[in-house]
Amino acid sequence: MILKSQVEWALHCCAILAGLPDGRYLSTKALAEFHGLPKEYLSKALQSLSQAKLVESTLGPSGGYRLARPTADITFLDVVEAVEGKERTFACSNIRANNPCRPEGYCDAGPCAVARVMWDADEAWRAKLRSVSLATLVRTLEQDIPATLWQSSFEWVLKRAG
Repeated sequence: MILKSQVEWALHCCAILAGLPDGRYLSTKALAEFHGLPKEYLSKALQSLSQAKLVESTLGPSGGYRLARPTADITFLDVVEAVEGKERTFACSNIRANNPCRPEGYCDAGPCAVARVMWDADEAWRAKLRSVSLATLVRTLEQDIPATLWQSSFEWVLKRAG
């Protein structure tokens, strides 16, 4: 399975927005600059997050985006589904019906073993993403990123936050 690059972008942007103080917003331009991304393409990812009500936006010189809910209430799955949609990652087209050895009129009672395994795997993947919140991500980043880089990044963001 290959996810759109916008999923990665959206998750990283949410990590940055998680550190904004109350009432502050960060522009698409600043988020694109921070991550070295094209602003026009990043806008699509941010719009997906906005439509899913994961971020809120405001217009004007100090406008931009901020998280719409507490970090503990937004999961990786929320972000992935905002960008990719909620459909299963495996679509069964029931090719077993094409088997030339099947008796005429043979009817299967349920989904095949392949579909069941793939759907179970999809649910396990979604359960893992559902179990990790942005709050968990922020705690992990605080441990993984050197303190000086963490601080300079936070200062960079705050200088550009409206």
